[in-house]
Amino acid sequence: MAKKKSIDELSAEELYELAEARAAEEREHEKEKKRAQLEELRAERKTLLARHRKEVAEIDARIRKFGGRTGGRSAGGSVSAGVLEILADGQQHSTKEIQAELQKRGITANNLAQTLAYLKRQNKVASPQRSIYTIA
Repeated sequence: MAKKKSIDELSAEELYELAEARAAEEREHEKEKKRAQLEELRAERKTLLARHRKEVAEIDARIRKFGGRTGGRSAGGSVSAGVLEILADGQQHSTKEIQAELQKRGITANNLAQTLAYLKRQNKVASPQRSIYTIA
């Protein structure tokens, strides 16, 4: 095993290499410290979200107890589910027909175009021509 040199015996190049190695160690230590802080914050966020969901569920239950509606969904259910039910007959339907049928079912679909685009991306509906949809 080689004898360690004192700082006075090291050359400028050796001192530079030693300083570079120490700087690399310090950077790695900082990365580990930040990683630990990030994991701690993620755990805190997860706990907060769980508590929030529980509290919201309790409030929603109290609202339903009084006969009220909760969340962003319409009285008749979700727009996506309504669209899929309408298209389940295998026929082609225009957006106007789908909108009218949703209204008959009590579903407000202010965002029907976005819903249809979403269902199309999910390969649940197909569009053989513009504004015409069928089940995929």
